[in-house]
Amino acid sequence: MINSISALTSAAGATATPAVPRTTSIPSADFADVLAEMSTNALGTMKTGEAAAISGIEGKASVQQVVEAIMSAEQTLQTALAIRDKVVSAYQEISRMAV
Repeated sequence: MINSISALTSAAGATATPAVPRTTSIPSADFADVLAEMSTNALGTMKTGEAAAISGIEGKASVQQVVEAIMSAEQTLQTALAIRDKVVSAYQEISRMAV
C-alpha cells in the first residue's frame, strides 16, 4: 500500500506542470478602456438575455435556453452593481481624505 502511494506521488510529481507561467506580460490597457469594454460586454449580455426572454415568450426558444440567458444576464447585472458600489465607496473614501 505504501509503495503504491509513493509510486503515485512520484509519478504525479514527475509529470506535474507549474500552474502559473514563469513569464507573464501585463497588457497595458487604460482603466477607462477596460471599464468601457466591460460595460459593452455587459450590455451585450443583457440584450442577449432580453432577446432570449422574448424568444421564449414567442415559443421560439426552449425553456433551458431562456433560463441560461436570463441567469447570465442576472449575474452580469449583479457584477455591475457590485463594481458600481465599490467605485462609489472608493470615491466617498477619497472625498473624506484631508488635503
